[in-house]
Amino acid sequence: MSALLAGLTVLIIGDSHMSTPDYLITTLHDDLMNKGAVVYSFGACGVAAGEWMVKTQSSCGGAERMKDGPVEVKSGAEAMTRPFNDLVKTYKPNLVVVVNADTMASYNQPELQKNWIWQQVSRLTKGIKKNDVSCVWVGPAWGTEGGKFGKTYARAKEMSGYLSEIVAPCTYVDSLSFSQPGEWGTIDGQHFDGAGYKSWGSAIGNFISSPAVLKTIKH
Repeated sequence: MSALLAGLTVLIIGDSHMSTPDYLITTLHDDLMNKGAVVYSFGACGVAAGEWMVKTQSSCGGAERMKDGPVEVKSGAEAMTRPFNDLVKTYKPNLVVVVNADTMASYNQPELQKNWIWQQVSRLTKGIKKNDVSCVWVGPAWGTEGGKFGKTYARAKEMSGYLSEIVAPCTYVDSLSFSQPGEWGTIDGQHFDGAGYKSWGSAIGNFISSPAVLKTIKH
């Protein structure tokens, strides 16, 4: 255990990458806890960024995890987002980590839905600004091409580039820089195998604990 993040409370909210045990709700959560942070994680599969501002039903399940407790899987009517303002009030985070990119990348559509993505992102970033909390936004990782979501490297790159321009005041985490295309194995093109989630979680954790990002976090 290193004390790089000692004294920090981190709130992680995200899409399907945060909704299943052994995904980022395990690997990233553990990594930040091991660096000394107190971590609260909430995932809602298939939910776009702006839908975290209100209670929103997930179409494909969710999960939550408190500190060093187990991942609690939610299904059916129990799989919902918790409104962002309530989460901030309850857990008083120094840092919010948003894992929301693949869900909004519309891999099966001919074009990136930029207006809609901008609306979703700005709805959440307005809430982040209003709560005056530091934030990092995790962009898409490469995954592998094809699979049931129709993911392509070109679209992942386009989505990453667009998100990097619109997520302020959050610091953008360029997950594409952490690996080569196809380097991390997936189970369906978009969701990684265990080794992939371990690599991604640890790369995000190292990014967050870097001096450049640490100095942006309000204590």
